[in-house]
Formats: sequence, C-alpha cells, structure tokens
Amino acid sequence: MATDTVMPTEAPAGGIGFFEKWLSLWVAICIAAGIGLGSFFPDVFEVLASLEYASVNLVVAVLIWAMVYPMMVNVDFASLRYIGDRPKGLVVTILVNWLVKPFSMAALGVLFFEGVFADMISPSDAQEYIAGLILLGAAPCTAMVFVWSQMTKGDATYTLVQVSVNDVIMIFAFAPIVAFLLGVTDITVPWDTLLISVVLYVIIPLAAGALTRKMLIKEDGNTSAVDKFTGSVKPFSIIGLLGTVVLLFGFQGQVILERPVLIAIIAVPLLIQSYGIFIIAYGAAWLWRIPFNVAAPCALIGTSNFFELAVAVAISLFGLHSGAALATVVGVLVEVPVMLSLVALANATRGYFAAE
Repeated sequence: MATDTVMPTEAPAGGIGFFEKWLSLWVAICIAAGIGLGSFFPDVFEVLASLEYASVNLVVAVLIWAMVYPMMVNVDFASLRYIGDRPKGLVVTILVNWLVKPFSMAALGVLFFEGVFADMISPSDAQEYIAGLILLGAAPCTAMVFVWSQMTKGDATYTLVQVSVNDVIMIFAFAPIVAFLLGVTDITVPWDTLLISVVLYVIIPLAAGALTRKMLIKEDGNTSAVDKFTGSVKPFSIIGLLGTVVLLFGFQGQVILERPVLIAIIAVPLLIQSYGIFIIAYGAAWLWRIPFNVAAPCALIGTSNFFELAVAVAISLFGLHSGAALATVVGVLVEVPVMLSLVALANATRGYFAAE
C-alpha cells in the first residue's frame, strides 16, 4: 500500500557492519576464551558470580545495559503516529511475534529436550534448556532488524513503526507470556525476579534511550545527532555482548568440555524455529499481497531475537551456571548466519511480491 505520508525520521542507515557480519565468529572466540579462563581462573569467576543483589548479578547487569542502551536510542516512539500506514505488515508482525513464536518455541523445546534428546540430557537440564528457548521466543528483535531491513531495502518507516510497536507490547506482554509458558512446562516462576528483570532490562533502558534521543534531536533538529551518538557508544555495546559471553562460558566451561555435542543439541530447535517462523510470516505476507519492502522486515523481525534481553533474564531467573543461560547464548551463536541466509532468500524471491 503506497502512502503520501512523509516520515521525518529513518531507520539507521548502512548495511551490516564488520562486527555484525562476523558476530558468530567473535562469539565463538569468546566462548573459547571463556572456557579457557574459567578452567584456569575458577576462583575469579566464583567471585564475579557472588556479586549479586536480588538475584541480579551486578557485573552482568552492567554488561547487559551496555548492550541494550545504544539500541534503545534508535527506537523512535514518534513513529507510532504512522501505525496505520502499513496495517497489513503490522498485523503479520504482531500475530507471528506474540501469538505464534513464543508458543512454537516452547513446543519445539519440549519436543526435542523431553522427546528426541531425552536420553542424552537429564530431566533437570532439559527444563532449563526449554526455559532458555522460551525466553528467546518471547523476545522479538529490537536492534538488528534495522540492519536486516536495510539489507533487503525494506521500508524505513515501517521498520521503525514495527520496532516501536513491539517494544511497547514487550513491556506488557513479555513477563506474562514467559510466566505462562514456564508454568506450562512445570518450571517454577519467581514472579518478582521476572518483573524486576523486565524493569531493569526493558523499561529502564527504553526510557533512558527515549530521553537521550529526545535531547539529541532537540539539540540538532534532526536524527543525525542520534546516528553520531549511537555510533560513538557502539563499542560499549560490543564489549557488553562479548563480555557476557566470556562470563557465561567461564561458568559453563566444564559442562561444555565434558559434553561438546551439547551446543549442537541446543542449536537444532533454534534453527528449526528460525526458518519456520520466517516461512510462516513471509508466506502470510505473500498470500496477503503485502509489498516486498514491508514483507521482508515484517518476516525478519520475528525470526531474529532480542537475545540481550533473553540472556539477562535467563541469568536473573536461573543463574550464571544455568542451562537456560547457556541456551540463550547458543541463540546468539546461530543467529547471524541464519539471518544472513534469510536475507539472501528474501532478496532472491523479491520478484514474487508486489512492488511498493
């Protein structure tokens, strides 16, 4: 659907950067570093693990905030005024992200960890891996979707709107959906810890990002100051992500060394979920004759995950040593190769969709 409305702001420009392109490699290197450091300096990691308050590890909290805050500055809630410009794409985005994805991820977790791989893992570990997958499934992408959208020449206005809408929904829906699915899989839900995690890792960074964005635009009059600011703080986001991976695998190192096939086991349902969700959303967009520049980003946002939030909540709920935290980091490991393959698939099938 074409529109004459002109959007005053655009999604962050530029294709995938050097760091993002090789994210899986950096994560793999940090996994190796974490395992090595955890083996040689276990006492240091135990001290870091003890630095917590109200089930929140303070070191990890700082690293997660460093990851999340820069991307929250890019979220433009003013774009919500354009929510009616691309209604079909938003309908697909919302339905797939919130009514399909969390439940299909939970179902795949149960299928593989309590069924297919039941003889390879203990029941307690299975429950934690399922919990990690649920956390990933309930958190649609916030930042990287701007990159995937740009790589498919997606509509910038629509991408901003869908990210803003999903972040608003996430504030209210993430905790209830996670609690419901954890309850269905017989995992005890510490509601206080879950709600604290949402406040710490969604509401506070989102509010800080919105305030920062408002101040930057007020000073500059346009979004160029926002782009410059997020570019300057991006290294902190990178350090936060890689530091978190090192810490997690520092604690998980012994488990990984004893059972190296564990990573592959966890990756299987994640891969099936990623490609399955893309097919559902992309297929629905094609059937509904949604233009490609909206169809591509509306399918990609559900396929990609807000893994920073998932990692943080997994640590808060289950601990640094947990299988849930391990599962969320495996999600980081597989995400970029999967998303790049789906971007290529989308671009190759552009001709099957209506033009703008």
